[in-house]
Amino acid sequence: MDRKLFYKILAVAGLTVLLLIPLALVEGQIRERSQRQEEVQRNIAHSSAGPQTLIGPVILLRTRERVPEIRRDTDSNLPVTTTKTVEHTRLIAPETLSIEGEAKVETRHRGIYQARLFHLDAASQSRFSVSVPAADANERLIDAEAVLILGLSDPRGVDSDPDVLINGQRHRFGTGKPAGDALPLAQLSVPLGRLELGKTHNFAVSFPLQLTGTTRLSIAPTGETNRIRLNSAWPHPNFGGRFLPRERSVGAGGFEARWEVSHLARDFANALNPNSGEALSIDFIDPVNVYLQSERAVKYGVLFIVLTFAGFFLTETLRRAPIHPLQYLLVGLALAIFFLLLIAFSEHMAFAAAYGLAAGACIGLIAWYLAGALGDWRRGAAFGAGLTGLYGVLYGVLLSEDNALLMGSLLLFIALGAVMLATRRLDWYGLGQRPPERAQ
Repeated sequence: MDRKLFYKILAVAGLTVLLLIPLALVEGQIRERSQRQEEVQRNIAHSSAGPQTLIGPVILLRTRERVPEIRRDTDSNLPVTTTKTVEHTRLIAPETLSIEGEAKVETRHRGIYQARLFHLDAASQSRFSVSVPAADANERLIDAEAVLILGLSDPRGVDSDPDVLINGQRHRFGTGKPAGDALPLAQLSVPLGRLELGKTHNFAVSFPLQLTGTTRLSIAPTGETNRIRLNSAWPHPNFGGRFLPRERSVGAGGFEARWEVSHLARDFANALNPNSGEALSIDFIDPVNVYLQSERAVKYGVLFIVLTFAGFFLTETLRRAPIHPLQYLLVGLALAIFFLLLIAFSEHMAFAAAYGLAAGACIGLIAWYLAGALGDWRRGAAFGAGLTGLYGVLYGVLLSEDNALLMGSLLLFIALGAVMLATRRLDWYGLGQRPPERAQ
């Protein structure tokens, strides 16, 4: 192989590595903008309400009993029997829990950044059966009292002061933590008073709930039987948690979902812990995360540069059209700037429009430049057509994340096949050598 050609290959390889620097800078800019978006979402959540987890309602049963205690008298050193009062608490699940509601999604802006809030308008109905033990022969059990508790991760999101109907009587929620750390959330509570010993007490509880939160709504199925139905005009829900809907329909007009969870499928202790994941959840997601898609696009930047430079090299080799390394560099920079234009445009318009505008500008610039540099508009148009195909494949990869590996692999295979097809009769050892002079 000719030494000049060898140096050319080294120069092209060096330029490819060098262009990793602007690609890294663009990727850093995308990551910085994405972090700013997350910061805005946290600030809006801090000012209104964060992701919401709803636990309950449940009933806290608190009992007190006298317990004998034996201690030694300090003077006589003889055992003395005394009594002390011990308090026991227990959380009781509802026999049935029904929640039906509608969620409206609001988009709030801060500059070019945005966050989504949901406003849940729901109605909760539940029934409880609380069995209070009877006093034994020694009358150790003193009394029992009950408190209705509703757990919320962020009570700032409660938009009203609802009337709580308990056996037909109106009550109001109060604040505090009557359940202590047994329910590690903010708690709304209604005292149910003292309960008669040795009897079973039934409670029918219903109340409306208007709740605001950011991005995610989680509901813990605390009942023995749980029936939850939610609907919204938001067409992009992400159902998660440990319990998926039994029935759901999602369309352009929104979604409707229904859950049915029995006590056999859930663990009550875990359902009381918001960190256990024993809940059903809905994420009101952004269907097009421009920062995530732009970051994914940048990862294919090296592939764009390698394939474009390979096309240049084949043009030089097969068409005897020399291309200067500086021309390689300028075209490579134009390819890198595409990703910067993509993120800049996508912050102000739909991602598809931003992608088309950025790709069209870069393809037009490169095709126009190469038509002049190579002295042939057909070669410039051919490179423009090839880049159009590359950008089209990349857009398909971005839209279909599940098929990204398949489409990327096929692209590499096709590119390799094209190179092999174009060079199958090429004499690599004879590249750069002067043709033999003919005898006079």
